[in-house]
Amino acid sequence: MERDKLDFGNGRIGQLFRAMFFPTLIGMVFNSALNICDGMFVGHGVGSNALAAINIVAPLFLICTGVGLMFGIGASVIGGIRLAEGNVKAARIIMTQAYIAGAVIFGLVVIGSLLFTRPLLYLLGCSEALEGLATDYLLWLLPGLVFFYLQCAGMMLIRLDGSPRYAMTVQIVAAVLNIFLDWYMVFPLGMGIRGASMATSISCIVAGLMVVAYFIFFSDKLKFYRLRITRKSLRLSLRNTGYMAKIGFATFIAELAIGVVMVAGNYMFLSLLGEAGVAAFSVGCYLFPLIFSISNAVAQSSQPIISYNYGARRPDRVRQALNIAIGAAVMSGVVISLGMWQGSGVLARVFLDPADAAYGYATAGLPLLGLCALPFALNITFIGYYQSCERAVRSIIYMLLRGIVFTVAGFIALPQLLGVPGLWLAIPMAELLTLVIIVAVAAIGRRPA
Repeated sequence: MERDKLDFGNGRIGQLFRAMFFPTLIGMVFNSALNICDGMFVGHGVGSNALAAINIVAPLFLICTGVGLMFGIGASVIGGIRLAEGNVKAARIIMTQAYIAGAVIFGLVVIGSLLFTRPLLYLLGCSEALEGLATDYLLWLLPGLVFFYLQCAGMMLIRLDGSPRYAMTVQIVAAVLNIFLDWYMVFPLGMGIRGASMATSISCIVAGLMVVAYFIFFSDKLKFYRLRITRKSLRLSLRNTGYMAKIGFATFIAELAIGVVMVAGNYMFLSLLGEAGVAAFSVGCYLFPLIFSISNAVAQSSQPIISYNYGARRPDRVRQALNIAIGAAVMSGVVISLGMWQGSGVLARVFLDPADAAYGYATAGLPLLGLCALPFALNITFIGYYQSCERAVRSIIYMLLRGIVFTVAGFIALPQLLGVPGLWLAIPMAELLTLVIIVAVAAIGRRPA
Protein backbone atom coordinates (compact mmCIF):
# COMPACT_ATOMS: atom_id res chain seq x y z
CA MET A 1 0.00 0.00 0.00
CA GLU A 2 1.35 3.42 -0.97
CA ARG A 3 1.93 5.44 2.19
CA ASP A 4 1.18 9.12 2.67
CA LYS A 5 4.73 9.75 3.98
CA LEU A 6 3.89 12.38 6.58
CA ASP A 7 6.71 13.69 8.75
CA PHE A 8 4.97 15.32 11.71
CA GLY A 9 8.25 16.46 13.23
CA ASN A 10 9.91 18.17 10.25
CA GLY A 11 7.36 18.67 7.48
CA ARG A 12 5.83 22.08 6.78
CA ILE A 13 2.83 22.56 9.07
CA GLY A 14 0.55 23.93 6.34
CA GLN A 15 1.27 21.00 4.03
CA LEU A 16 0.83 18.50 6.85
CA PHE A 17 -2.51 20.02 7.84
CA ARG A 18 -3.78 19.95 4.24
CA ALA A 19 -2.60 16.35 3.82
CA MET A 20 -4.57 15.41 6.94
CA PHE A 21 -7.56 17.71 6.52
CA PHE A 22 -8.88 16.91 3.06
CA PRO A 23 -8.97 13.08 3.44
CA THR A 24 -10.42 13.50 6.95
CA LEU A 25 -13.03 15.98 5.72
CA ILE A 26 -14.02 13.80 2.76
CA GLY A 27 -14.39 10.74 4.98
CA MET A 28 -16.48 12.63 7.51
CA VAL A 29 -18.66 14.24 4.85
CA PHE A 30 -19.41 10.77 3.50
CA ASN A 31 -20.37 9.72 7.02
CA SER A 32 -22.68 12.73 7.25
CA ALA A 33 -24.11 11.94 3.82
CA LEU A 34 -24.83 8.48 5.19
CA ASN A 35 -26.81 9.96 8.09
CA ILE A 36 -28.73 12.25 5.75
CA CYS A 37 -29.52 9.45 3.27
CA ASP A 38 -30.57 7.18 6.11
CA GLY A 39 -33.01 9.83 7.30
CA MET A 40 -34.21 10.54 3.76
CA PHE A 41 -34.93 6.87 2.98
CA VAL A 42 -36.64 6.26 6.33
CA GLY A 43 -38.58 9.54 6.28
CA HIS A 44 -39.95 8.99 2.77
CA GLY A 45 -40.01 5.18 2.76
CA VAL A 46 -41.45 4.49 6.21
CA GLY A 47 -42.78 7.79 7.59
CA SER A 48 -42.13 10.59 10.05
CA ASN A 49 -42.82 8.33 13.05
CA ALA A 50 -39.98 6.06 11.94
CA LEU A 51 -37.73 9.10 11.69
CA ALA A 52 -38.70 10.07 15.23
CA ALA A 53 -38.07 6.48 16.43
CA ILE A 54 -34.52 6.55 15.08
CA ASN A 55 -34.05 9.85 16.89
CA ILE A 56 -35.01 8.05 20.11
CA VAL A 57 -32.33 5.37 19.63
CA ALA A 58 -29.67 7.76 18.30
CA PRO A 59 -28.39 8.91 21.74
CA LEU A 60 -27.29 5.35 22.55
CA PHE A 61 -25.41 5.16 19.26
CA LEU A 62 -23.79 8.50 20.00
CA ILE A 63 -22.67 7.31 23.43
CA CYS A 64 -21.01 4.33 21.78
CA THR A 65 -19.40 6.67 19.26
CA GLY A 66 -18.15 8.72 22.19
CA VAL A 67 -16.49 5.72 23.82
CA GLY A 68 -14.79 4.82 20.54
CA LEU A 69 -13.55 8.36 19.95
CA MET A 70 -12.52 8.76 23.59
CA PHE A 71 -10.13 5.84 23.44
CA GLY A 72 -9.14 6.66 19.86
CA ILE A 73 -8.20 10.26 20.72
CA GLY A 74 -6.59 9.25 24.02
CA ALA A 75 -4.51 6.53 22.40
CA SER A 76 -3.61 8.79 19.46
CA VAL A 77 -2.43 11.67 21.69
CA ILE A 78 -0.38 9.44 23.99
CA GLY A 79 0.82 7.31 21.06
CA GLY A 80 1.87 10.44 19.17
CA ILE A 81 3.92 11.63 22.15
CA ARG A 82 5.57 8.20 22.50
CA LEU A 83 6.40 8.10 18.78
CA ALA A 84 7.96 11.56 19.06
CA GLU A 85 10.11 10.14 21.87
CA GLY A 86 11.12 7.20 19.64
CA ASN A 87 9.28 4.65 21.81
CA VAL A 88 7.39 2.64 19.16
CA LYS A 89 6.79 -0.32 21.49
CA ALA A 90 4.98 1.88 24.03
CA ALA A 91 2.79 3.33 21.26
CA ARG A 92 1.81 -0.20 20.15
CA ILE A 93 1.00 -1.21 23.71
CA ILE A 94 -1.20 1.87 24.14
CA MET A 95 -3.10 1.06 20.94
CA THR A 96 -3.70 -2.56 21.97
CA GLN A 97 -4.86 -1.58 25.46
CA ALA A 98 -7.30 0.93 23.96
CA TYR A 99 -8.89 -1.71 21.76
CA ILE A 100 -9.25 -4.24 24.58
CA ALA A 101 -10.85 -1.69 26.93
CA GLY A 102 -13.30 -0.51 24.28
CA ALA A 103 -14.29 -4.03 23.28
CA VAL A 104 -15.16 -4.86 26.91
CA ILE A 105 -17.27 -1.71 27.28
CA PHE A 106 -19.10 -2.25 24.00
CA GLY A 107 -19.81 -5.85 24.91
CA LEU A 108 -21.45 -4.70 28.15
CA VAL A 109 -23.52 -2.12 26.26
CA VAL A 110 -24.82 -4.76 23.86
CA ILE A 111 -25.73 -7.17 26.67
CA GLY A 112 -27.42 -4.43 28.70
CA SER A 113 -29.43 -3.23 25.70
CA LEU A 114 -30.67 -6.75 25.01
CA LEU A 115 -31.71 -7.35 28.62
CA PHE A 116 -33.36 -3.97 29.27
CA THR A 117 -34.62 -2.88 25.86
CA ARG A 118 -37.98 -1.37 26.87
CA PRO A 119 -36.80 0.55 29.97
CA LEU A 120 -33.85 1.88 27.98
CA LEU A 121 -36.06 3.21 25.18
CA TYR A 122 -38.40 4.99 27.59
CA LEU A 123 -35.40 6.45 29.38
CA LEU A 124 -34.38 7.94 26.02
CA GLY A 125 -37.76 9.65 25.62
CA CYS A 126 -39.78 7.03 23.74
CA SER A 127 -43.59 7.10 23.59
CA GLU A 128 -46.06 4.22 23.09
CA ALA A 129 -46.63 5.31 19.49
CA LEU A 130 -42.91 4.94 18.73
CA GLU A 131 -42.01 1.90 20.87
CA GLY A 132 -42.40 -0.80 18.22
CA LEU A 133 -40.38 1.07 15.61
CA ALA A 134 -37.67 2.06 18.09
CA THR A 135 -37.36 -1.53 19.34
CA ASP A 136 -36.91 -2.88 15.82
CA TYR A 137 -34.24 -0.31 15.06
CA LEU A 138 -32.30 -0.89 18.30
CA LEU A 139 -32.22 -4.69 18.21
CA TRP A 140 -30.92 -4.91 14.64
CA LEU A 141 -28.34 -2.20 15.35
CA LEU A 142 -26.66 -4.09 18.19
CA PRO A 143 -24.78 -6.73 16.09
CA GLY A 144 -22.65 -4.05 14.45
CA LEU A 145 -21.72 -2.06 17.55
CA VAL A 146 -18.48 -3.84 18.50
CA PHE A 147 -17.23 -3.53 14.91
CA PHE A 148 -18.28 0.10 14.98
CA TYR A 149 -15.87 0.60 17.89
CA LEU A 150 -13.03 -0.80 15.79
CA GLN A 151 -13.81 1.80 13.15
CA CYS A 152 -14.18 4.76 15.54
CA ALA A 153 -10.93 4.21 17.40
CA GLY A 154 -9.12 3.12 14.27
CA MET A 155 -9.64 6.37 12.37
CA MET A 156 -7.44 8.41 14.73
CA LEU A 157 -4.78 5.71 15.03
CA ILE A 158 -4.56 5.12 11.28
CA ARG A 159 -4.06 8.87 10.73
CA LEU A 160 -1.38 8.93 13.43
CA ASP A 161 0.33 6.06 11.60
CA GLY A 162 0.57 8.35 8.56
CA SER A 163 -2.27 6.99 6.42
CA PRO A 164 -5.15 9.51 6.38
CA ARG A 165 -6.16 8.33 2.90
CA TYR A 166 -6.73 4.77 4.12
CA ALA A 167 -8.84 6.15 6.97
CA MET A 168 -10.81 8.11 4.38
CA THR A 169 -11.25 4.95 2.29
CA VAL A 170 -12.69 3.06 5.27
CA GLN A 171 -15.25 5.81 5.88
CA ILE A 172 -16.19 6.08 2.20
CA VAL A 173 -16.63 2.33 1.77
CA ALA A 174 -18.77 2.11 4.91
CA ALA A 175 -20.89 5.10 3.89
CA VAL A 176 -21.48 4.02 0.28
CA LEU A 177 -22.33 0.46 1.37
CA ASN A 178 -24.71 1.74 4.03
CA ILE A 179 -26.44 4.13 1.63
CA PHE A 180 -26.93 1.39 -0.97
CA LEU A 181 -28.20 -1.13 1.57
CA ASP A 182 -30.50 1.51 3.11
CA TRP A 183 -32.14 2.11 -0.24
CA TYR A 184 -32.27 -1.58 -1.18
CA MET A 185 -33.71 -2.80 2.12
CA VAL A 186 -36.18 0.04 2.66
CA PHE A 187 -37.57 0.33 -0.90
CA PRO A 188 -37.09 -2.81 -3.10
CA LEU A 189 -37.23 -5.25 -0.16
CA GLY A 190 -39.77 -3.23 1.85
CA MET A 191 -38.11 -4.08 5.17
CA GLY A 192 -38.85 -0.68 6.71
CA ILE A 193 -36.96 0.56 9.72
CA ARG A 194 -35.54 -2.91 10.36
CA GLY A 195 -33.85 -2.82 6.96
CA ALA A 196 -32.29 0.57 7.70
CA SER A 197 -30.89 -0.78 10.97
CA MET A 198 -29.52 -3.93 9.34
CA ALA A 199 -27.84 -1.79 6.68
CA THR A 200 -26.04 0.18 9.39
CA SER A 201 -24.87 -2.98 11.17
CA ILE A 202 -23.52 -4.56 7.98
CA SER A 203 -21.57 -1.43 7.05
CA CYS A 204 -20.11 -1.23 10.59
CA ILE A 205 -18.90 -4.83 10.33
CA VAL A 206 -17.21 -4.19 6.97
CA ALA A 207 -15.50 -1.00 8.21
CA GLY A 208 -14.32 -2.69 11.41
CA LEU A 209 -12.76 -5.54 9.44
CA MET A 210 -10.98 -3.04 7.17
CA VAL A 211 -9.44 -1.37 10.24
CA VAL A 212 -8.24 -4.72 11.63
CA ALA A 213 -6.78 -5.61 8.22
CA TYR A 214 -4.83 -2.33 8.17
CA PHE A 215 -3.11 -2.94 11.49
CA ILE A 216 -2.31 -6.57 10.60
CA PHE A 217 -1.11 -6.14 7.00
CA PHE A 218 -0.49 -2.50 6.07
CA SER A 219 0.53 -0.39 9.06
CA ASP A 220 3.91 1.29 9.42
CA LYS A 221 4.65 1.64 13.15
CA LEU A 222 1.34 1.01 14.92
CA LYS A 223 0.58 -2.70 15.20
CA PHE A 224 -1.20 -4.89 17.73
CA TYR A 225 1.11 -5.93 20.56
CA ARG A 226 0.76 -9.15 22.52
CA LEU A 227 0.24 -8.15 26.15
CA ARG A 228 1.46 -10.28 29.01
CA ILE A 229 -1.14 -11.62 31.44
CA THR A 230 0.48 -10.84 34.78
CA ARG A 231 -0.66 -8.84 37.78
CA LYS A 232 1.83 -6.07 37.01
CA SER A 233 0.81 -5.98 33.34
CA LEU A 234 -2.87 -5.75 34.22
CA ARG A 235 -2.17 -2.96 36.70
CA LEU A 236 -0.23 -1.00 34.06
CA SER A 237 -2.97 -1.63 31.51
CA LEU A 238 -5.59 -0.22 33.88
CA ARG A 239 -3.42 2.82 34.58
CA ASN A 240 -2.80 3.47 30.87
CA THR A 241 -6.45 2.91 30.01
CA GLY A 242 -7.49 5.38 32.68
CA TYR A 243 -5.09 8.01 31.35
CA MET A 244 -6.31 7.46 27.77
CA ALA A 245 -9.87 7.89 28.97
CA LYS A 246 -8.89 11.08 30.80
CA ILE A 247 -7.25 12.58 27.70
CA GLY A 248 -10.11 11.58 25.42
CA PHE A 249 -12.94 12.15 27.88
CA ALA A 250 -13.81 15.55 26.40
CA THR A 251 -14.50 13.80 23.09
CA PHE A 252 -16.74 11.30 24.86
CA ILE A 253 -18.58 14.22 26.41
CA ALA A 254 -18.99 15.74 22.93
CA GLU A 255 -20.85 12.65 21.72
CA LEU A 256 -22.67 12.23 25.03
CA ALA A 257 -23.69 15.87 24.78
CA ILE A 258 -25.29 15.28 21.38
CA GLY A 259 -27.20 12.43 23.01
CA VAL A 260 -28.21 14.69 25.91
CA VAL A 261 -29.28 17.37 23.45
CA MET A 262 -31.38 14.83 21.56
CA VAL A 263 -33.03 13.46 24.71
CA ALA A 264 -33.70 16.95 26.11
CA GLY A 265 -34.90 18.13 22.71
CA ASN A 266 -37.13 15.10 22.27
CA TYR A 267 -38.83 15.82 25.61
CA MET A 268 -39.20 19.56 24.97
CA PHE A 269 -40.35 19.31 21.34
CA LEU A 270 -42.76 16.52 22.28
CA SER A 271 -44.23 18.60 25.10
CA LEU A 272 -44.67 21.75 22.96
CA LEU A 273 -45.32 20.40 19.45
CA GLY A 274 -46.06 16.67 19.76
CA GLU A 275 -44.68 13.93 17.48
CA ALA A 276 -44.46 16.38 14.55
CA GLY A 277 -42.14 18.53 16.64
CA VAL A 278 -39.88 15.55 17.38
CA ALA A 279 -39.79 14.70 13.67
CA ALA A 280 -38.81 18.32 12.86
CA PHE A 281 -36.14 18.25 15.55
CA SER A 282 -34.86 14.97 14.13
CA VAL A 283 -34.08 16.81 10.86
CA GLY A 284 -31.81 19.12 12.84
CA CYS A 285 -30.30 16.10 14.56
CA TYR A 286 -29.58 14.48 11.21
CA LEU A 287 -27.89 17.67 10.02
CA PHE A 288 -25.96 18.35 13.22
CA PRO A 289 -23.52 15.47 12.58
CA LEU A 290 -22.64 17.29 9.32
CA ILE A 291 -21.82 20.42 11.33
CA PHE A 292 -19.95 18.29 13.85
CA SER A 293 -18.02 16.28 11.28
CA ILE A 294 -16.78 19.26 9.28
CA SER A 295 -15.69 21.08 12.44
CA ASN A 296 -14.26 17.92 13.94
CA ALA A 297 -12.25 17.30 10.76
CA VAL A 298 -10.33 20.48 11.61
CA ALA A 299 -9.61 19.31 15.17
CA GLN A 300 -8.73 15.74 14.19
CA SER A 301 -6.43 16.90 11.39
CA SER A 302 -4.43 19.14 13.71
CA GLN A 303 -4.41 16.66 16.62
CA PRO A 304 -1.59 14.30 15.51
CA ILE A 305 0.52 17.27 14.37
CA ILE A 306 0.07 19.06 17.69
CA SER A 307 0.50 16.01 19.93
CA TYR A 308 3.62 14.83 18.07
CA ASN A 309 5.31 18.24 18.25
CA TYR A 310 4.16 18.70 21.84
CA GLY A 311 5.93 15.42 22.64
CA ALA A 312 8.97 16.60 20.67
CA ARG A 313 8.96 19.89 22.67
CA ARG A 314 8.46 22.13 19.61
CA PRO A 315 6.05 24.85 20.87
CA ASP A 316 6.60 26.98 17.76
CA ARG A 317 5.20 24.21 15.55
CA VAL A 318 2.36 23.59 18.00
CA ARG A 319 1.31 27.27 17.85
CA GLN A 320 1.54 27.29 14.07
CA ALA A 321 -0.70 24.22 13.79
CA LEU A 322 -3.24 25.79 16.15
CA ASN A 323 -3.36 29.04 14.16
CA ILE A 324 -3.95 27.16 10.90
CA ALA A 325 -6.70 25.11 12.56
CA ILE A 326 -8.43 28.27 13.85
CA GLY A 327 -8.47 29.75 10.34
CA ALA A 328 -9.95 26.54 8.91
CA ALA A 329 -12.57 26.45 11.69
CA VAL A 330 -13.72 29.99 10.91
CA MET A 331 -14.13 29.24 7.22
CA SER A 332 -15.97 25.99 7.93
CA GLY A 333 -18.36 27.62 10.40
CA VAL A 334 -19.27 30.48 8.06
CA VAL A 335 -19.95 28.13 5.13
CA ILE A 336 -22.18 25.86 7.23
CA SER A 337 -24.21 28.76 8.64
CA LEU A 338 -24.79 30.26 5.19
CA GLY A 339 -25.89 26.88 3.87
CA MET A 340 -28.46 26.38 6.64
CA TRP A 341 -29.78 29.96 6.37
CA GLN A 342 -30.26 29.79 2.61
CA GLY A 343 -31.25 26.14 2.22
CA SER A 344 -33.57 25.35 5.13
CA GLY A 345 -36.50 24.50 2.87
CA VAL A 346 -34.43 22.24 0.63
CA LEU A 347 -32.84 20.51 3.63
CA ALA A 348 -36.21 19.90 5.29
CA ARG A 349 -37.65 18.53 2.02
CA VAL A 350 -34.89 15.91 1.93
CA PHE A 351 -36.42 14.25 4.99
CA LEU A 352 -40.06 15.33 5.10
CA ASP A 353 -43.06 15.79 2.85
CA PRO A 354 -43.94 19.51 2.56
CA ALA A 355 -47.54 18.57 3.45
CA ASP A 356 -46.37 17.23 6.82
CA ALA A 357 -46.71 19.58 9.80
CA ALA A 358 -43.14 18.72 10.77
CA TYR A 359 -41.90 20.33 7.53
CA GLY A 360 -43.09 23.78 8.55
CA TYR A 361 -41.48 23.47 11.97
CA ALA A 362 -38.18 22.38 10.41
CA THR A 363 -37.97 25.15 7.80
CA ALA A 364 -38.57 27.78 10.50
CA GLY A 365 -36.07 26.26 12.93
CA LEU A 366 -33.06 25.24 10.83
CA PRO A 367 -31.82 28.81 10.15
CA LEU A 368 -31.82 29.44 13.90
CA LEU A 369 -29.93 26.20 14.57
CA GLY A 370 -27.38 27.20 11.91
CA LEU A 371 -26.25 30.09 14.10
CA CYS A 372 -24.29 27.57 16.18
CA ALA A 373 -21.85 26.57 13.40
CA LEU A 374 -19.13 29.22 13.79
CA PRO A 375 -18.78 29.21 17.60
CA PHE A 376 -19.07 25.42 17.58
CA ALA A 377 -16.22 25.01 15.09
CA LEU A 378 -13.97 27.27 17.16
CA ASN A 379 -14.90 25.54 20.42
CA ILE A 380 -14.10 22.08 19.03
CA THR A 381 -10.78 23.34 17.66
CA PHE A 382 -9.70 24.84 20.99
CA ILE A 383 -10.83 21.78 22.94
CA GLY A 384 -8.93 19.49 20.54
CA TYR A 385 -5.82 21.61 21.08
CA TYR A 386 -6.06 21.25 24.86
CA GLN A 387 -6.51 17.48 24.50
CA SER A 388 -3.45 17.22 22.26
CA CYS A 389 -1.34 19.07 24.85
CA GLU A 390 -2.52 16.81 27.71
CA ARG A 391 -4.62 19.56 29.31
CA ALA A 392 -7.45 17.15 29.93
CA VAL A 393 -9.21 18.98 32.75
CA ARG A 394 -9.61 22.19 30.77
CA SER A 395 -10.90 20.35 27.70
CA ILE A 396 -13.40 18.42 29.84
CA ILE A 397 -14.73 21.57 31.53
CA TYR A 398 -15.26 23.39 28.25
CA MET A 399 -16.94 20.39 26.67
CA LEU A 400 -19.28 20.00 29.65
CA LEU A 401 -20.22 23.68 29.45
CA ARG A 402 -20.98 23.73 25.72
CA GLY A 403 -22.50 20.29 25.43
CA ILE A 404 -24.52 19.79 28.60
CA VAL A 405 -24.65 22.63 31.15
CA PHE A 406 -25.48 25.57 28.88
CA THR A 407 -27.47 23.47 26.40
CA VAL A 408 -29.82 21.90 28.95
CA ALA A 409 -30.25 25.29 30.64
CA GLY A 410 -31.10 26.77 27.25
CA PHE A 411 -33.71 24.11 26.48
CA ILE A 412 -35.36 24.83 29.81
CA ALA A 413 -35.14 28.64 29.88
CA LEU A 414 -35.31 29.89 26.29
CA PRO A 415 -38.72 28.37 25.33
CA GLN A 416 -40.23 30.16 28.32
CA LEU A 417 -38.75 33.45 27.12
CA LEU A 418 -39.02 33.08 23.33
CA GLY A 419 -41.50 30.28 22.72
CA VAL A 420 -40.75 27.65 20.03
CA PRO A 421 -37.79 29.61 18.53
CA GLY A 422 -36.11 29.24 21.92
CA LEU A 423 -35.94 25.48 21.36
CA TRP A 424 -33.83 25.98 18.22
CA LEU A 425 -31.66 28.69 19.82
CA ALA A 426 -30.61 26.62 22.85
CA ILE A 427 -27.61 25.10 21.06
CA PRO A 428 -26.31 28.35 19.48
CA MET A 429 -26.55 30.08 22.85
CA ALA A 430 -24.55 27.31 24.54
CA GLU A 431 -21.81 27.44 21.91
CA LEU A 432 -21.51 31.23 22.05
CA LEU A 433 -21.31 31.35 25.85
CA THR A 434 -18.63 28.65 25.86
CA LEU A 435 -16.56 30.43 23.22
CA VAL A 436 -16.68 33.66 25.26
CA ILE A 437 -15.37 31.78 28.31
CA ILE A 438 -12.59 30.03 26.34
CA VAL A 439 -11.37 33.30 24.84
CA ALA A 440 -11.61 35.14 28.17
CA VAL A 441 -9.63 32.49 30.05
CA ALA A 442 -6.97 32.39 27.32
CA ALA A 443 -6.70 36.19 27.39
CA ILE A 444 -6.32 36.23 31.18
CA GLY A 445 -3.64 33.53 30.96
CA ARG A 446 -1.58 35.67 28.55
CA ARG A 447 -1.90 38.83 30.63
CA PRO A 448 1.42 39.74 32.31
CA ALA A 449 1.42 39.58 36.10
